[in-house]
Amino acid sequence: MKAVRIGKAGGIDGLEMVDLPDPGRPGFGEIRVRIHASSLNYHDYGVVRSHAPAFVDRIPLSDGAGEVEAVGEGVTEFAVGDAVVSTFFPFWSDGGPRVGDFATVPGDGVDGYAREVVLRPATWFTHAPQGYSPIEAATLTTAGVTAWRALVGDGHLKAGDRVLVLGTGGVSIFALQIARAMGATVIATSSSDEKLERLRGLGADCTINYRKVPDWGSKVLELTDGEGVDHIIEVGGGATLNQSVLAIKVGGHISLIGVLAGVSGEINTAAILARQAVVQGLIVGSRRQQQDFVRAIETTGLKPVIDRTFTLDQLPQAFRYQESGAHFGKIGIVI
Repeated sequence: MKAVRIGKAGGIDGLEMVDLPDPGRPGFGEIRVRIHASSLNYHDYGVVRSHAPAFVDRIPLSDGAGEVEAVGEGVTEFAVGDAVVSTFFPFWSDGGPRVGDFATVPGDGVDGYAREVVLRPATWFTHAPQGYSPIEAATLTTAGVTAWRALVGDGHLKAGDRVLVLGTGGVSIFALQIARAMGATVIATSSSDEKLERLRGLGADCTINYRKVPDWGSKVLELTDGEGVDHIIEVGGGATLNQSVLAIKVGGHISLIGVLAGVSGEINTAAILARQAVVQGLIVGSRRQQQDFVRAIETTGLKPVIDRTFTLDQLPQAFRYQESGAHFGKIGIVI
């Protein structure tokens, strides 16, 4: 079976295409899945770029979607031919957060889905949405579930709420789509006027170019008659959090998801206190939240935005494209 793994040299240029033994038949509670697609996340990029000795020979990519080829004894949830998609935290089935590290995350602590076939416990997957292609399904594991948990699972989004999304990465665009599907108003930011136009095409009610308007938190207040927004998808981190605190309404919810603009910075804690805001750090979500999102997709007809697709042997080029920041939405990998 074909696979890509991180070579001893590390980094994007150190990715190697290899032939590995076929994993064989599934054991008790397992399923054999032919992986047809994956998608890139910033987390995957961080693993590949880290040059960490722990990642030598690791098979990257946390997202995997494909078709069940065989089921082991005791498996009742899936049948041969079912379309499935992987989960980010394989041992977090339901309830509140249970995992604070990446030790069990495919593509990080354990081998991921940059390969043709896997044998995994059935609980490591959920059904894919009906009518989704493998590429579309592969966008859910990380980006889709993160946006769903931030707005719905933990944020309790309701119709009429105001949502601010930062940038045009996978999580932010999913959040825009989820918010619009549920009757919320969306304000979106980007440094590109072209991308802002595309965001408006997806349903963003207002857009802000944060390079032209560095004090975009104040602009959000202006757009909301001084009240602020109910939810913020905060992917920037330390360098943008103070603007988000300025933009949030009293008692609002900030989902701290990424650190694209910096892992640290001086935070205006007095402003957080004054806003009485919930600033919640979160990493993806549970299997139950993924199943809830799949049902919501089948109800609303939501479709992910996929910028470009690459083949497995083009994985280094795909990461270089991700690194450029030119993409809008998700980057798919055909396997």
